[in-house]
Amino acid sequence: MLNVLLTASVSFVLTFLAIPVVMRIAELKKLYDVPDARKLHTKPIASLGGVGIFIGFFLSSLLTVSLKDTPEFQYFFAAATVIFFLGIKDDILVLSATKKFLGQVLAAAIIIHLCKVRIDSMYGLFGLWELPEALSLALSYLTIIVIVNAFNLIDGVDGLAGTLGLLTSCVFGAYFVMVGVQAYAVLSFAVAGSLMAFLIFNYNPAKIFMGDSGSLMLGLVNAVLVIKFISVADNPAVAYPIPSAVAVGFAILVVPLTDTLRVFSIRILNGRSPFSPDRNHIHHLLLDRGLNHKYVTFSCLVLNMAFISIAYFGRTLGPNYLMLLIFGVSFSLLALLIYTRKEKRISRRSAVAEPLTKNIAEGHTPLVTKVVPISAESAVAEN
Repeated sequence: MLNVLLTASVSFVLTFLAIPVVMRIAELKKLYDVPDARKLHTKPIASLGGVGIFIGFFLSSLLTVSLKDTPEFQYFFAAATVIFFLGIKDDILVLSATKKFLGQVLAAAIIIHLCKVRIDSMYGLFGLWELPEALSLALSYLTIIVIVNAFNLIDGVDGLAGTLGLLTSCVFGAYFVMVGVQAYAVLSFAVAGSLMAFLIFNYNPAKIFMGDSGSLMLGLVNAVLVIKFISVADNPAVAYPIPSAVAVGFAILVVPLTDTLRVFSIRILNGRSPFSPDRNHIHHLLLDRGLNHKYVTFSCLVLNMAFISIAYFGRTLGPNYLMLLIFGVSFSLLALLIYTRKEKRISRRSAVAEPLTKNIAEGHTPLVTKVVPISAESAVAEN
């Protein structure tokens, strides 16, 4: 328990000290995320907060995780480094969906084949137990890539991805502490500590965004945690087994997962790439109902906590009935949001975004770079 508290504290301090430095570097180099008609912020903001999160989480974990006792963590850190640098490149230079996908596959391959974190059983869901190796590998890749993208896509409102990530990492961490899985408890609270520090700067109005470097890494960590949670919690030999662990694990990640599954399905049915951008996420639906950033974040947090409670108290229903209940309630709420959606108010956003796009310095266009230098004249005009 002392290691857990130490890790969370060190992670918080490192990230809290690193974020202002990152913001200062972004200011000196004029590296900002410039708003457009699809984005929700109205002025250039640095989107390199993932650097601070990575520094706090990574260094604090290395200080307290014993690689001798848990040798698989060296491969996890390698996968986290891959996904971090993939995100950094996408934060500065626009990567194609294909390149981002291949980078995610590489990180997932390290986790599955070297770290040995994979889904070997469905634990009774749909009547399935032990899985053939080919199906186990396919499902593991799918799970990791979907969760990685789920946190990347939910990062659209100030504080939302960080708040949900803080909730999920604390829930996983608390369970791992209870059952004595020390290394994964340390990992969970290392992420929680760094996110707590980051949210001080990301809470509305945000001074910095986590960017893809933060959201992709947050998704990878949660993918590893939920797979490990399911394998541990459904084992009757542990100190505190949880029936229907697959459904409970899904409930812990319910907001980002249901949003991503719905959006991906709609895009594919419309003949588009599942990674193509649009304005159809749950935070967009809530914004269109008149909620501001703070209330959107608070609503999603409360909703996620409610589903965790439902799953915990309904765990004895069995994985099939519990999963059906979670899916039914979540998609019913989404349908309610969609059918009561107000007209999109994008005229003001377009009016704000258009002149900002024109302020981009010569030689830089949105098609080449996403975090762009702003000319000195534009910076003065913005102030």
